[in-house]
Amino acid sequence: MALTKNERRIRIKSRIRKVVSGTEARPRLAVFRSNKEIYAQIVDDVSGKTLAAASSRDKDISAKGSKVEVAALVGKSIAEKALKAGVETIAFDRGGYLYHGRVKSLAEGAREGGLKF
Repeated sequence: MALTKNERRIRIKSRIRKVVSGTEARPRLAVFRSNKEIYAQIVDDVSGKTLAAASSRDKDISAKGSKVEVAALVGKSIAEKALKAGVETIAFDRGGYLYHGRVKSLAEGAREGGLKF
């Protein structure tokens, strides 16, 4: 039986998560993408804490422009919040999505904001 799109993504995500794990020194930048919005959070998997989070639903991010442009703004926002929390280097977790379009735009925005990965 064929997998649904979401089942396939979850399979890929579990393969990625076997390798990518967030530590205190190098937390994980996790991305979730819905049809309308995009969410990013910086997670320390050892202590199980979210250090910073940003999404396209935040008030400081205006939803003007294309979804790709908004994703870049979310990337810059998460980078800003991460630097405030004392995080500079991260491990990028694309969450089973292709590194393309909105996910790529978010990653590039985070790099512009000063995160290293």
